Amino acid sequence: MAKLTQKTPFEEAMRRLEQIAEQMESGEISLEEAVDRYEEASALVAHCRSKLEHAEQRIRVVQQNADGTVRTEPMAGTGDDATDESQ
Repeated sequence: MAKLTQKTPFEEAMRRLEQIAEQMESGEISLEEAVDRYEEASALVAHCRSKLEHAEQRIRVVQQNADGTVRTEPMAGTGDDATDESQ
C-alpha cells in the first residue's frame, strides 16, 4: 500500500487490513515481516477508526422541534443520548 495519509480512503485501508490478516494467518511470512505488518495494521486501524468517527459526526440526524429548537440524534446503535441545542 502507498503511504497512509488522511486522504487514504477508508475502503482502501480496509482492503489492506484484510491483505495483512491473510498474510499473517498464512504463516508464510517471517517474524520480522509479521512485526512490520502488525505495525502497519495498527496504523491502519487507527486511520479507519478516525474515518468512522468523522463519518458518524456527519451522519448525526438534525431535527427541528415544534418550538424551533434543534435536536441532534446520534446514529442508531451508538448509545449516545440526544442533545438539545437552541437555534
